Amino acid sequence: MAEGFAKIIGAGKIEVTSSGLESSRVHPTAIQVMSEIGIDITDQTSNPLGEFNAEDYDAVISLCGCGVNLPEAWVLREVFEDWQLDDPDGKPIETFHRVRDEIKARVETLVESLK
Repeated sequence: MAEGFAKIIGAGKIEVTSSGLESSRVHPTAIQVMSEIGIDITDQTSNPLGEFNAEDYDAVISLCGCGVNLPEAWVLREVFEDWQLDDPDGKPIETFHRVRDEIKARVETLVESLK
């Protein structure tokens, strides 16, 4: 969801890449709640972090408190934020809606700060 918002809100201002400690799929309910607000994330992927070089990035955002598991090079980027968000997996759709809206607000703040 963060990648979807960042690509829309940051269009023409930032480049966006999404990864995880491991490769993963986009949750079907995340796809659903984003489509409800007109953002299609069906083609997004989360590639393993090992496919990327920390030096290529100025800003790194970790979701759901996963930042403690990142290699030091990622945490030491110019901007590093570890967003403490609930993981909505396995939770009711209302949790997905709440987390989606929290992510949108954080992405808006982030993009504004990167100008």
